[in-house]
Amino acid sequence: MSRAPHEDPRQDAPRIGAPGDSAAGVPAVVNSLRVVGRQAGVARGLLTLRDVNQKKGFDCPGCAWPEGDHRHAAEFCENGAKAVAEEATRRAVTPEFFARHSVADLADRSGYWLGQQGRLTQPMFLDAGASHYVPVSWERAFDLVAEELGALDSPDGAVFYTSGRTSNEAAFLYQLFARRFGTNNLPDCSNMCHESSGFALTETLGVGKGSVLLEDLYRADLIIVAGQNPGTNHPRMLTALERAKRGGARIVTVNPLPEAGLQQFKNPQTARGLAGGGTRLTDLFLQIRLGGDLALFRAWNRMLLEADRARPGSALDRDFVAEHTHGFEEFAEELCSADDAAFWADVERATGLPREQIDEALAMILASRRIVVCWAMGLTQHRHSVPTIREIVNFLLLRGNVGRPGAGVCPVRGHSNVQGDRTMGIVERPTEEFLDALGAEFGFAPPREHGHDTVRAIRAMRDGKVGVFFAMGGNFVSASPDTLATEDAMRRCRLTVHVSTKLNRSHVVTGARALILPALGRTDRDRTGGVEQFVTVEDSMGMVHASRGSVRPLSDQMRSEVAIVAGLARRVLGAHDPVPWEDFTRDYDLIRDRIERVVPGFDDFNARARRPGGFALPHAPRDDRRFPTATGKANFTVNPMTAPEVPQGRLLLQTLRSHDQFNTTVYGLDDRYRGVRGGRRVVLVNPDDAARLGLADGSYTDIVSEWSDGVERRAAHYLVVHYPTARGCAAAYYPETNVLVPLDSTAEVSNTPTSKSVVVRFEPDSGAAATA
Repeated sequence: MSRAPHEDPRQDAPRIGAPGDSAAGVPAVVNSLRVVGRQAGVARGLLTLRDVNQKKGFDCPGCAWPEGDHRHAAEFCENGAKAVAEEATRRAVTPEFFARHSVADLADRSGYWLGQQGRLTQPMFLDAGASHYVPVSWERAFDLVAEELGALDSPDGAVFYTSGRTSNEAAFLYQLFARRFGTNNLPDCSNMCHESSGFALTETLGVGKGSVLLEDLYRADLIIVAGQNPGTNHPRMLTALERAKRGGARIVTVNPLPEAGLQQFKNPQTARGLAGGGTRLTDLFLQIRLGGDLALFRAWNRMLLEADRARPGSALDRDFVAEHTHGFEEFAEELCSADDAAFWADVERATGLPREQIDEALAMILASRRIVVCWAMGLTQHRHSVPTIREIVNFLLLRGNVGRPGAGVCPVRGHSNVQGDRTMGIVERPTEEFLDALGAEFGFAPPREHGHDTVRAIRAMRDGKVGVFFAMGGNFVSASPDTLATEDAMRRCRLTVHVSTKLNRSHVVTGARALILPALGRTDRDRTGGVEQFVTVEDSMGMVHASRGSVRPLSDQMRSEVAIVAGLARRVLGAHDPVPWEDFTRDYDLIRDRIERVVPGFDDFNARARRPGGFALPHAPRDDRRFPTATGKANFTVNPMTAPEVPQGRLLLQTLRSHDQFNTTVYGLDDRYRGVRGGRRVVLVNPDDAARLGLADGSYTDIVSEWSDGVERRAAHYLVVHYPTARGCAAAYYPETNVLVPLDSTAEVSNTPTSKSVVVRFEPDSGAAATA
């Protein structure tokens, strides 16, 4: 039974059944159509679904998985349909809604309830000391932002955050505005997800992005999927894996949890998927302990080195290593110098895997000439994430699996344009080359001092060094670590501003004053400047293509992100600022002309953006085995053995998504792949660990994280679910458990929050949890 959007259901009393052993199929189709009909209505919903991920349509506002050249008429997944339905919804959050609900009332509601209310339709303002948001004109909203920015002691007293759904055109203007204002404080959601990938790949290969295209998966002999759950987070990837299997590829899955999507995939686009048994995807499942991936890849690398020493040329691509790499001898010496017994004891302790399974995987590796390694946040959100990804690169370099068709690195991004935002300059540590090109194009001297990433921005707000927080999309409060610390930091700002499509938690945890500015979404038709406009996005594999919304916006007060940035920039920077902000609003082609002159790889941008399917950005390691690193070659690195240490009586917790959500957006309260229905406050614990800790199946407990600062971080009233996780590990859904992630527990080098390795203990249930 569907629930009316005004009702806020309990989320702490879920019903638990058996976990699923397959993904998609008929249930995915049924759930997709049900949600679309409920949110958007049949006509509007079907019109929208017709255009999602099509060459002349719009890019799904969900994940960044690429589309092939030949596309199905239903080129979307269940979660993509939900994302589209919630954006194309007929539900509207009007000024009358805010008149009925005080901020205090809204703060007591769940994030799920807030999101279900519908699209924001009018700029809203919360004055200092006020209890309710009130409507405000766009002109007055821009005035308020300009006043607060103008009152700062330094431009660095402002933070400009970006979500991964912002288009290339809006992102380029946004970073230009921030730098014209005088700061590099441009944190974005990459800081919390794939920052570790970017650092590791830039150091080792010279390009901080994946090296594979979709066709490479189809050509691969072996695909290793590590620390990733495509069935929930990137469901369309399952179709690509199924095609790879048909082409002869084998798949090794490395994960602490058995995931339904990687077990059996029932492709809803095929008769076999709908009526038959589907396709078994995983050939070998390695149920690794959290944080043990570095040890596993070190083990495989040592075994490859030993195999090649026994039979020279049998395991390594010696020609590739000699011609294209640097640092091999130092890498090999460190890896093979450890005592054999001690090395394998460390591997077993870190991974929890029997030697037989590691040997079985090695046989598959040695039998494969073309190998792709895919990963996501299961690898990037640990203290030692950067060394782990560097070790994956070592693994691929040993056998020449970079710059070879059917092989390479494949970090799978989340948000639909999070990679494009970075390409457009949304980064707090811009390169000198980018700043030089930007300054030359627009005739100014951009700031050179590095700005704040997400964690440093929260610390700066906490310490009173930030007066204005401006967010282009996203849900910063819920997405960030250490929820209570983040909320306290936000409340210390003088003004918080959120450019948003829907209501979320960040709108009710505010500075002294707050603004909500309603933006057009991907599904909305954009007639900014009186003409039909389109934007572009970059997918997870570096393909850039156009996106054109198709449905009529619910309100004429919604503005495109381009128009919002340009209008604000003109108001803040003044009428004499030489950047032609108004021209950019009238014609997005003019923005693309400037991008072409500033950002490498965008030659003839306007023409290529109009080609059906778009174009691939250049990638030197993939395209011609050229590595723009400090050494001019691909770098082997030395990554000493490390893994999380967990005290007796504790477990290592990972935060993860349910199947009914995307990032912090919760579409519903079911996770049918894990057998959880009607609630989200569950903690998944291995039955052996539960018995040792006295956690009965179906009992309630408090989860308390432990960190060296001595601060108690507690998630109260969680249902214990005995579940086949790896021993020593537990799992629970975010954003609710972000409260457990310490602000200062971050990855070395990348400063990414360690959301996949939180040391926790369990205490008696303290009662009903506060709404989050």
